[in-house]
Amino acid sequence: MADYKTQIVVIAGGPSGLSAAVQAAEDGAEVILLEKSAAIGGAANMGMGPLAIGSHIQKRQMIDLTVEKAYRMIMEYTHYNIDGRLVKRYFEQSAETIEWLEDMGVEFEGAYKYFTKSEATWHIVKTDKGIGPRAASFMNKALYARAQELGVTFLLETPAKKILKDEDGKVCGVVAVNKEGKEIQIECEAAIICTGGAGCNPEFIREQTGYKFGEDMFNFAIPGNVGDGIRMAWEAGADKTPVRIEQAASIEGLDDLPQSIANILLQPNLLVNLDGKRVMDEEQMQNTTFLSNAASHQKHRVLFSIIDSSIAKYYMRNGVDEISMVRFDPDVSDFMEGAKKAAESGKTGLYVADSLEELAEMTGINAENLEKTVDEYNDYCDGTDEEFFKTKKYLRPLTKAPYYAAAIRPGGYGTVGGIRIDENCQCCDSEFTPIPGLFAAGADACNIYDDSYMFLLPGNSMGFAVNTGRIAGMEAVNYIEDED
Repeated sequence: MADYKTQIVVIAGGPSGLSAAVQAAEDGAEVILLEKSAAIGGAANMGMGPLAIGSHIQKRQMIDLTVEKAYRMIMEYTHYNIDGRLVKRYFEQSAETIEWLEDMGVEFEGAYKYFTKSEATWHIVKTDKGIGPRAASFMNKALYARAQELGVTFLLETPAKKILKDEDGKVCGVVAVNKEGKEIQIECEAAIICTGGAGCNPEFIREQTGYKFGEDMFNFAIPGNVGDGIRMAWEAGADKTPVRIEQAASIEGLDDLPQSIANILLQPNLLVNLDGKRVMDEEQMQNTTFLSNAASHQKHRVLFSIIDSSIAKYYMRNGVDEISMVRFDPDVSDFMEGAKKAAESGKTGLYVADSLEELAEMTGINAENLEKTVDEYNDYCDGTDEEFFKTKKYLRPLTKAPYYAAAIRPGGYGTVGGIRIDENCQCCDSEFTPIPGLFAAGADACNIYDDSYMFLLPGNSMGFAVNTGRIAGMEAVNYIEDED
């Protein structure tokens, strides 16, 4: 006999799970949400807001971005390796989702770019502390309050373990373990998996992607995001899709230092690999997905951003060339103070040397090639970049010690993908046939980037989570109604 009986079980309470629960409850369903931790929100509590296209906020800011343009951008970016029907449904719904959230009391600062070359699709949630990390926790609180108002039952510290199906292959229940450690069974007609990927499971990451967490991959590792939802879906018959790391480059070992250190060393500076050779037009470094991809294809998966003291002083005097919504302050006047602090603390991500030869010895970069690369690069600064065609304004010669370098490695926000879904967020088997009553949303089913996160349309990760959560919620209700 089941311990609980409901219509829909939502597995996990991040933005996709909360959105699924609210949408399903608004559409009249009885919902139980299972969450393994003691609080809701998941990884999104660290985020800032979702993507939307064509929202009233963008229109008010005179941002002219249509669903058609955004759709073409992402399809061409991924070379049509993704589900265009799912992308179009997500994008078309995204503007209305902003109003849906506002109706719950969520406020937005506006629509923003992440970096210069991106579009202003990032709808950052307003807080009582201004723009910054964790803003989306305010959105999660509003979703949680709305779910409670609608009568959603929350079982916290209760991880789901298995999807149950009847003799006809339809979802009929979920097995979980409650906070007392007792196995419980919930009878239901549909289940929605929203467990947020496997960013905190090094073994899973290595098996699925080949990266070694903490060695050549430095993605966020949100406790609890271990891939259990993906595993449950696979065990229930869902087809496997490639699991990727949602990549964005990381500077190793600088987290506790002033923001100016990372801000300066992520400017379009000279960038070399361990062979002492350039690998890209450094102007593209502002897209940290591109930068992470470039690092992934180097020896030991590492690159080094290098400046000299004259470049550091230029930035300190004039501000940096490029800012982002994470490193939004162009004032880096405390760089020298931060570098001194790094030296005193023994931070390994920042290298300071009195010569290029010494810098090469400290970092392991090929000294002969580094000297040659710097000489050639300095020549380009007097004319044009004949190697990678870097824009003239970013070309600054390295001539004056001390020299500063930072190790840049692949990083990211966790895993995306693993579960095949259709445009209705139904989990599908290897024949692309929907599994009756099984749905998935958010990172577990995010297959819309192919091998590279679509950073040109920022807010995509949370936007996909919230919108696919809504789609899964409404389609689970439609499924139940059709079955009755």
